[in-house]
Amino acid sequence: MTKSKSLNRKLLKALLQAAMTVAALYLVLRKVDLHRLGMLVSHANPWHLLGAFLFFNVSKVANATRLNRFFRAIGLRLPEWYNLKLYYLGMFYNLFLPGGVGGDGYKIFILRKHHDITVMNVFGAVFWDRVSGIFALLFLSAILLLPSGFLALYPGLSTWAWAVIVGAYPLSLLLTRLMYRQFLPVFVPTALESLIVQATQLVSAWFILMAVSATSNQVDYLAIFLISSVATILPLTIGGAGAREVTFFYALSHLGLDTGTGVALSLIFFVISASSSLAGVLARMQHENAE
Repeated sequence: MTKSKSLNRKLLKALLQAAMTVAALYLVLRKVDLHRLGMLVSHANPWHLLGAFLFFNVSKVANATRLNRFFRAIGLRLPEWYNLKLYYLGMFYNLFLPGGVGGDGYKIFILRKHHDITVMNVFGAVFWDRVSGIFALLFLSAILLLPSGFLALYPGLSTWAWAVIVGAYPLSLLLTRLMYRQFLPVFVPTALESLIVQATQLVSAWFILMAVSATSNQVDYLAIFLISSVATILPLTIGGAGAREVTFFYALSHLGLDTGTGVALSLIFFVISASSSLAGVLARMQHENAE
């Protein structure tokens, strides 16, 4: 009975996420010029899209490297290639399965099954890897807010932005010291890797802007891109689809900028994420053959 209830809760959560994804995309797509959106996407420069694809995957390799550093801090030593394949497999599950963190759960399951390590230790490494990424995301978002159009509308934002810039990493260090002291020796390298992860994703987004010939107000688009990345962390939609588009649409509408370009950026970025995560299928097949 307990197992049945658990399955029912998971199914209900999946249905709710699917409904929210459809609702969010419908809300945005019914308000944008679909013909122009189609033209932006279909006429995107393929060479710039290739650059976006490459930098996106550079960010994922850096992310996998950071996660493996956390693993080593708890005594779990994985070959870099094995860790990278496991990372892409988790990325595939995160994107295509409802649940938002399904890929993280799968990684924890696999590592606990094949290695002599406690669930809590693996969970701590995966969880703190996520937290490290969030701090980098907030730090870079605050930096980009300063030259953005948001400051003209809300001058008081500069105080908050500077507070985040100055306080983000001291707070991160304090939380690491209080909650996960075993990660203190890797605090600096993982913090730098987190910045590399987010910076390369920013470069990927910039390439997409260039692909759709959006050469003006790029700082605003990139600032919203980072803010929308925060929105996709919450497991409200499938693979973050819909959440990023809604953020782009309303933030750009507020600034009086072209919403079609922002939605095009968001949709293309999702396609790049989805196509990149297909490497996880190969990793899954190799894993099954190994077993």
